[in-house]
Amino acid sequence: MLDGIPAVAAGIGLLLFLMSMGLPVFVAFMLVNLVAVGAIMGPAGYGMFINSVYDTTTTGALVTIPLFILMGEVLFRSNAVDVLFRSIDTLVGTVRGRQYVLAIVLSTVFSTLSGAAMGVAAMLSRSLLPTMIKRGYDPGLSIGNILAGASLAPLIPPSVLVIIIGTIAKVSIAGLLVAGILPGLMLAALFLTYSFLRVWRDPGLAPTDEDTTTRPSVGEVAIALVRLIPFSIVIMMVMGLILLGVATPTEAGAMGVLGALMTAAIYRRLGLAMIRDSLGATARISAMILIIMASSKLFSQLLAFTGGATALTQMVVGLDLGSWGMLLVLMALPFLLCMFIDQIALMLIVIPIYGPIIATLGYDPIWFWLLFLVNITIGGMTPPFGYTLFALKSGWTDGSLGTVFRAAWPFVGLFVLGMVIIAVFPGIATYLPSLI
Repeated sequence: MLDGIPAVAAGIGLLLFLMSMGLPVFVAFMLVNLVAVGAIMGPAGYGMFINSVYDTTTTGALVTIPLFILMGEVLFRSNAVDVLFRSIDTLVGTVRGRQYVLAIVLSTVFSTLSGAAMGVAAMLSRSLLPTMIKRGYDPGLSIGNILAGASLAPLIPPSVLVIIIGTIAKVSIAGLLVAGILPGLMLAALFLTYSFLRVWRDPGLAPTDEDTTTRPSVGEVAIALVRLIPFSIVIMMVMGLILLGVATPTEAGAMGVLGALMTAAIYRRLGLAMIRDSLGATARISAMILIIMASSKLFSQLLAFTGGATALTQMVVGLDLGSWGMLLVLMALPFLLCMFIDQIALMLIVIPIYGPIIATLGYDPIWFWLLFLVNITIGGMTPPFGYTLFALKSGWTDGSLGTVFRAAWPFVGLFVLGMVIIAVFPGIATYLPSLI
C-alpha cells in the first residue's frame, strides 16, 4: 500500500490524468476516491465515503451556495443587467477613454451579480466589445479590460468560491467574503490607472467620439441613479448585513434572494416561468458543486489516513526558506497549475494539502486564503488554457485567439502586482473582516 508522499503523488496524478481525458471534475474525484478507498481500506472503507457525502450535504454553511447562485440567476433573468448597463453608461460621463472605464465598472458591478468570471466575460464580449472596436478603441486594451474586470467576480462578494474555500479550509466565510471587497476595488483602480496611462501615452487608443463631447443632462443622471436603487438595496441586504454583524452569510444570502425577487418585480420580469428557470439552473449548479466538495472531503481524509498530508507538511516546512520564500512557493504552484486545471478542481486538491502547512507557518488565514483566491482567479485569464479567455472568445467571433492571449498578459501582470501589494500590506485584506 502506498503511503506518505507517494500516495499523494499517485492520487493527484490519477486525478490530473482523468481530467485530461475530458471527464467532469466530480466524476474524476469520485473515481479516484472509490479506487483509493477500495485499495487502502477494502469494502469496509466505503462507509467513510457515505459519511463524507452526508457530512458535506448537511453542512449548514453550504446553504449559502445555492442562495447566492439563485440570487444571481434571478437578477440576470430580470431586467437588472440592461438597466445597469444603461445607467452606468450614463454615469461614467465624458472622460477620455470612457469605454475602458465602462468596461471595468460594468464588469465589476456584474461580478456582484454572478460571481462567475466566465459568465461576465462572455456577456460583455457579445455586448460591449464589438461596440468599443467599432468606435475605434484599441482591441487589445478593450479585451484586456473586460478580461481583468470579469476576473474580479470571484473576489467581490457574493462569491461561491469564497464559500468553498472557507468551508474546506475552516476559515470564517463572512470574514473571507468581506476581505475581498478592498482588494477587488484596488485591482479595479489598478486597471483603470493602467488604461489611462496607456491612453495618455497614445491618444489614438481612445478616439474622441460623441461619447466624450456630449455630456449627460442632470435629468439623465438623476434617472440613472434612481434606476440603480433596487440593485443597490440588494447589495446592502447582502454585504451590509454581514459587515454590520446583523446576519450570517446564509441569512444574508436569503435576504439577497428576497431582494432579487423584489428587484425583478420592480423591473416587471417576475413570473412563474422565470422563477422556475432560475430554480432549475440553481439546482443543477449547486448539486454539481456539492458532489465535488463531498469527494474532496473524502480525498482529504484519505490524505490524512495515508500520512500524505503530514509528510508534505514536514517536507515543505523543512525547506526553511523563510516566511516570504515559503509564501512564494505556495503561491507559485497554484499560479502555474491554474493555467491548465479548472479552478474548483485545483482548490479541492490543494486546500486540504495547504491547510496543515498554513497552520504550521503561522500565516493569518484570512490574508493567506484571500491571496490564494486572487491567485487562482489569475489562472482563469492566463494563456494558454485560461477558461475566461475562451469564454470571451466564444462571444467575440471577429478576432483571433492570439489577440485575446496577447491582450491578457499585461493585466495578468497587474493582478500579480496587486497580489504583491496585498502581501506587503495585509491590512487591505484583513481590515474589513476585523470590523465584523
